[in-house]
Amino acid sequence: MEFAEIIETLADGDNILWLVGGTIAIVAIVVGGISKVLRTFANERTRRDVAAYIAEGSMTPEQGEKLLKAGKRSCG
Repeated sequence: MEFAEIIETLADGDNILWLVGGTIAIVAIVVGGISKVLRTFANERTRRDVAAYIAEGSMTPEQGEKLLKAGKRSCG
């Protein structure tokens, strides 16, 4: 089966709904994954920054702990 035939079959009236739905699902999964990765990187960077401030003496460990706890979302 050639590429043109595959595209023609997919674009058929019966299959277009599945094609659009599948495309939306795949895009949503990819965007969700990228979002989670970016959120994790940001959280880790914040933790490193707070640790650096504590190490240089600009912030006490208690202040750093409060700051990190303040940024967490409560589940419930």
